[in-house]
Amino acid sequence: MSGSGECRLEGLCIKTSPLGENDRLITILTDEQGIVRLAVPGARRPKSSLAAATPLTYLSLQIFGKRNLKSVRQIKILKSYSGLGKNIECLAAAQAITELTFLLVGNNDKQQNYLSCVLAHLDRIYLYEISKEEDIKILSMSIQSLIHLLAIGGINLPIHHCCKTGEPIIPPLGNWEWSCHYLPSEGFSSMEDPQSNLKINASEVALLQRLLFPELPIKSNGELLGPKKVWLKILFIIETWISTQLEKDLSSLKMLREIYS
Repeated sequence: MSGSGECRLEGLCIKTSPLGENDRLITILTDEQGIVRLAVPGARRPKSSLAAATPLTYLSLQIFGKRNLKSVRQIKILKSYSGLGKNIECLAAAQAITELTFLLVGNNDKQQNYLSCVLAHLDRIYLYEISKEEDIKILSMSIQSLIHLLAIGGINLPIHHCCKTGEPIIPPLGNWEWSCHYLPSEGFSSMEDPQSNLKINASEVALLQRLLFPELPIKSNGELLGPKKVWLKILFIIETWISTQLEKDLSSLKMLREIYS
């Protein structure tokens, strides 16, 4: 950084809003500083070279200033995810990522691997082409992206151990008598609990556990593992876990539920 406070910064633009008559305030997710807010002078003027800072663009920025609110001198687009608006499913999945980010990441809050995880999931959603009417792949991608980000943000879904005993949860596949009980305030219990409002069977628990891996659970024939009703059940778990742990509902998850119900 120079004496004028000038430096370069890379990050994903996750929000923009008007600032004064001609300027714009942008919110950037970065590796080094978590969430950063910057003023973009003249960005709302016609043909401004700084108008490129739009939501869901990955940017290289030259910034300056010593005040709390620094300004942008130059913008270079490294990658644009604006095409995520091609359909409502992809848009809702991307919005869920940005909504959760505002809850998990603070100002000057360095989160190791958080930005790279966001970009990896946006890439996957962006590149996927919905092939048929009953395609639920975007729903599964959205759910997995949130599970990964919750884990990095320290609010992980504790699906591998009983919240009551601490014992490992090992679902006995094929045993339809076995079940696990979900408690939004605690996690998963292998014991019956009157506070639980949802029971999940062995195959559903196994599917949830597999979502912590990098790739989606896919059958040998290339199809997604699990029917739509199970994925909607998992969506409910994610919704209520976020709502309880972070005390905030994600409107984009309600949108996804409406799309796939």
